[in-house]
Amino acid sequence: MAIIPASCKCHLLPLLQPPQRLPSPPHVWPRPAVTAPTSRRFARLTAAAISTMSPEDASLKKGIAELYDQSSGLWEDIWGDHMHHGFYEPDSAASDADHRIAQIRMIEESLRFAGVSEEGEKRPKRVVDVGCGIGGSSRYLAKKYGASCQGITLSPLQAQRAQTLAASQGLADKVSFQVADALDQPFPDGQFDLVWSMESGEHMPDKKKFVSELARVAAPGGTIILVTWCHRDLSPSEESLKPEEKALLDKICSAYYLPDWCSTTDYVKLLESLSLQDIKAADWSEYVAPFWPAVIRSALTFKGFISLLRSGWKTIRGALVMPLMIRGYKMGLIKFAIITCRKPE
Repeated sequence: MAIIPASCKCHLLPLLQPPQRLPSPPHVWPRPAVTAPTSRRFARLTAAAISTMSPEDASLKKGIAELYDQSSGLWEDIWGDHMHHGFYEPDSAASDADHRIAQIRMIEESLRFAGVSEEGEKRPKRVVDVGCGIGGSSRYLAKKYGASCQGITLSPLQAQRAQTLAASQGLADKVSFQVADALDQPFPDGQFDLVWSMESGEHMPDKKKFVSELARVAAPGGTIILVTWCHRDLSPSEESLKPEEKALLDKICSAYYLPDWCSTTDYVKLLESLSLQDIKAADWSEYVAPFWPAVIRSALTFKGFISLLRSGWKTIRGALVMPLMIRGYKMGLIKFAIITCRKPE
C-alpha cells in the first residue's frame, strides 16, 4: 500500500474542451407527488430502500434524498451535470469559466491516479457509479470508454433527471439509473470492472459496509475508485479529534446529512482488511481549494440567489454552512481524499 503525498505534482492534462451544453433544467424540480408515473416509481423505490433500516439510518437517508431532490436542479442550472469538486493547480486564480473544466479534470486525474487503462481489452466495460447524482460521471465514462454504466442514488429526482439527460445525449442504451442504497446494492457479486464513487462516501453511516459493498460488486481484477471527504488523520498520541474540530464537523453534518466522518487512514485499513491490492491514497485538498469559494460566489449572483430561495430550506441551510467547509480545509481538519485499489484476480 502506498500513500502518495499531496506535494507530489500530478501530470498535467492536455487542454480540455468545455463540456457540451445540456438541456436546461428547471430551477426547482417538481416533487415526486406531483410528477409523472416514472417519478412516482422512483419515489416508491426510495421508500422501499429505507423501509428495512434502523430509524436513525432511515431518517438520515430520507434527509439525503430530500436534500438532493431540492438542490440538484439549482446545482445543474448553475454548475452543470457534474456534482463534485473540480481539480485545479495549487494556488491558481481560477476564473468562473474554469470550474466546469476543472470538474472534468477531476474525473481524468482520478482515472490517471488509479491507473485505469484506455487500451483495447483493458478498458473498463462495465461501470457502476455509486452515488451518481444526475449521472455526469456515468455519461462521461460511457463516452470515454464505450462502457455500460449503471448509476445508483437515493434521490428519485436525480435518477429521473440522469435518465433524461442520457436519452438526450443518445446514451440510453449505454447508461441506466435507479434508486438504490449504496450499502445494499442491487447487483450480483463481481459484476463491474470499474467501481466509481465520487463524493458519496461521506454520506455513508457504515463505512465498513460501504467499502465491503464496493468490493463485493467489483469483478476480479476490477478497479475501485473512492473520492471522498475525510477528517485529518489522528496523531499517535490522539484518541479523537479536538472538541472544537468535532463542533465544526457537527454543524456541517447537520446541514448536509452526514454521519460521523472518518480519516483516509481509516479507509485504507478497511480496504486492507478485505485483502484488496494496490491500495493507494492521496490528499488532494490543495487541488480543490478554489472550489468552495467559487460555489459561494455563484450563490451570490442574482440568478444564484433567486434560485437558492426557490429551492427550499434544506438547500438554503447547506449554503449557509459553506464557509465552514472553507474553514475546515484551511485549518487542516477536512481532507479531500482519493483512495484506489484493485480486487484480486
